[in-house]
Amino acid sequence: MLVETVKLSAIVMRLTPELYPFLKRSELDFEIVLRNGLEALETEDAMEIIQYSISEHQKDALLH
Repeated sequence: MLVETVKLSAIVMRLTPELYPFLKRSELDFEIVLRNGLEALETEDAMEIIQYSISEHQKDALLH
């Protein structure tokens, strides 16, 4: 089994480049471990990873 660590920016640019401008630098720099490597990812997988990454970055956000 191929395990690969990539930044979220690599996933976004490969599968959903239209979303790149909407993500924060900290989200794009988030490291993701892929069980079967970047080549095995599909768009639906990328969307799920992006949603998770955004929610992780919002956990510590304070709303005023």
